[in-house]
Amino acid sequence: MSLSSESGSAAAQAAAETIRARLGVRAPVAAIVLGSGLGDLAAQIKDSVSVPYAEIPGFHATNVAGHRGELIRGTLAGREVLALAGRFHMYEGHGARTAAYPVRVLHALGARVLFVSNAAGGIRRSFAPGDLMIIEDHLNLMFRNPLFGAVESTDDRFPDMSAPWSPRLIALLRESAKKTGIPVQSGVYAGLLGPNYETPAEVRMLATLGADAVGMSTVPEAIVAGAMKMECAGISLITNAAAGISDAPLNHAEVVEVGAHAATRFATLVSEFVSRL
Repeated sequence: MSLSSESGSAAAQAAAETIRARLGVRAPVAAIVLGSGLGDLAAQIKDSVSVPYAEIPGFHATNVAGHRGELIRGTLAGREVLALAGRFHMYEGHGARTAAYPVRVLHALGARVLFVSNAAGGIRRSFAPGDLMIIEDHLNLMFRNPLFGAVESTDDRFPDMSAPWSPRLIALLRESAKKTGIPVQSGVYAGLLGPNYETPAEVRMLATLGADAVGMSTVPEAIVAGAMKMECAGISLITNAAAGISDAPLNHAEVVEVGAHAATRFATLVSEFVSRL
């Protein structure tokens, strides 16, 4: 198969029809991607129904701790939403086009707002574990692009990336943080391929390039969302100081643990955000 037929708009439309019939999707106000350690928000979705990734055409099982591997439909703050409880990553052996394919399915299901979340290492020295960072911009240092190949019918061939993270949605996130009294930071997210954590020298390089946080996901999703003219917003949970910022060794168990401590704040912020859409 070609890249387009495996993970393109036609396949996404077919998958969406299967999901819509099974979950009763009507008019979702937003689609939410839940990253490592942040899956507890799924429990806040009311009247939820779900389908495992393994039963969705073109989806793959996720084998990362903290990723449930389900697509959920329900209501949050009284609004219909879709949620991806976990993602599949390029470091698991998937191409960029495949990693971003769920965003195409969410678009085909009617979502025009994409809210993504991830766990990230803090590069900015003022960050502390548990901080929530609104993503204002990103660096694609994965050196892969999900738009590579034949142009999809839903996409611009050369999408504008001057504002990949919607200023309108960023403003709504800040208003939501103020209303709920939840402190937030803002910054630039650097996406690297992984699966290893960065070296201290790489972290110094990222800081020089203007990155405030670093992770192994999210960027392909934002690129595809931009190509389809979906509005995109996101939050990085700072789970640890990146290598060289702290002397502590890094491990994924810490990511999940910090996510558990931040779960209530994150869920409250996202619920308020959804209520304002």
